Amino acid sequence: MMTQHSGPVPGPSAQSWDAMYRSRDQVFSGAPNPVLVSEVTGLPPGQALDVGCGEGADALWLARRGWQVTAVDISQVALRRAAAAATDLAGRVAWARADLTTAPPPADAFDLVSVQYFPLRREPDHTALRGLLEAVAPGGTLLFVSHDLSGLTPRPEDGFDPADYYVPDEIAQLLAPDWTVQSNETRARTTPPPAGTHHTHDTVLRARRAR
Repeated sequence: MMTQHSGPVPGPSAQSWDAMYRSRDQVFSGAPNPVLVSEVTGLPPGQALDVGCGEGADALWLARRGWQVTAVDISQVALRRAAAAATDLAGRVAWARADLTTAPPPADAFDLVSVQYFPLRREPDHTALRGLLEAVAPGGTLLFVSHDLSGLTPRPEDGFDPADYYVPDEIAQLLAPDWTVQSNETRARTTPPPAGTHHTHDTVLRARRAR
């Protein structure tokens, strides 16, 4: 398990995420992501890694169903909010401040690695992505969910280019032969799109690593 990191997280992105969370008393709904609920219900609880946990709804949902969760985010503000909502879950969630794009999680450690709408940028050598894949224990599950970015155009004014980010289908093609892809598809969202967006569909990859 990763331990909570109390030192500074380098780079401006931590500051910008902290500022975003401070701008509102609550950023997200407090409900777990529906794809997580539908895909993980029925899996035997074990060790879970929640990547980019935000205010902690997914981590809390997992912990209340028997999972031992390491919930990682770059924002200390988000982590404080999440921990404040976990008073009934002493010892079941480890809240960790870290940047998983530069500090990979431990290898072979998690029965579930859940990546829900985490903005993972493409890299030529796929270092950060491979770190997440290697964190899945033998027999474990990767669940990678993102907004469907097809049809979106770059926005140079705010530095956004959909081509900069991994999509589940690309990750499926990078998996080693010891993985089995259980789901790789685009689905209509079952909840309204995030405020200010037009994301009506999600892309979902669920894959299992061989024992």
